[in-house]
Amino acid sequence: MRSQNAQGRLWGRRALDWATIQEPTGIAGYEYALAHIRLVPGAKLLDIGCGTGLFSSLAAERGAKVTALDASEALIEQAHLRTKSVQFLLGEMEELPFEDNSFDLVAGFNSFQYAEDIHHTLGEAVRVLTKGGNLIAMVWGNREDCEAASFLKAVGNFLPPQPPGTAGPFGLSENRLLEKLLEQSGLQILVQKDIPSIWDYPDSETALRGLLSVGPAVMAIESSGFDQVFDSVAEAIQPYRKENGHIVYRNTFRVAIASKG
Repeated sequence: MRSQNAQGRLWGRRALDWATIQEPTGIAGYEYALAHIRLVPGAKLLDIGCGTGLFSSLAAERGAKVTALDASEALIEQAHLRTKSVQFLLGEMEELPFEDNSFDLVAGFNSFQYAEDIHHTLGEAVRVLTKGGNLIAMVWGNREDCEAASFLKAVGNFLPPQPPGTAGPFGLSENRLLEKLLEQSGLQILVQKDIPSIWDYPDSETALRGLLSVGPAVMAIESSGFDQVFDSVAEAIQPYRKENGHIVYRNTFRVAIASKG
């Protein structure tokens, strides 16, 4: 029941590229969430799977007292470079090191789907949330609404066999699974919306650096070698090349905000 060992290693392998190129692709979802929660000055917020701290830093700028946790030491190091106003911790989202009812807000942006035990992970998130507090979860939208699914398909050809029940990037996206799990955890969904997210890379080199920094791509490289994965992804991005040389994907992120009664 631990995802930290595997996920921390994968997502931290290319931490600088994740921080500077790939993590900002989620900003549309971050801004939507911040616009729809009551983020009063001094509100205690926990960011689970914080990556290199982009959402955490945005919330802190708006007055929240932010604690952020991630499985990757390398990502935490990059997060410290991004902002000094957030308490960043290395840890396991399936065993949160906090007392019950510790936070007014709990957030998980593209992190919950990588939990080894999603039911236990959401239970932990609810446990540390105060009564009346809000939980924010962001995952991918439906596969057919995400052009970057073609990149993930190219990467998937080089992944080792996955254990039965392994979720993956779209693991919580289909058939309202995220929403159902939140409700099963005792939460009341207040807002659920698919947010358009345009990934606009200035050139192929930048696109490849960003895309190859994500956990599934790193796993594929470990399994099948860099050259094979690089060549496959380089081919997969070509249909999304614009006349100006940019690589542009049109995707959606699903944001759900739920309340603990």
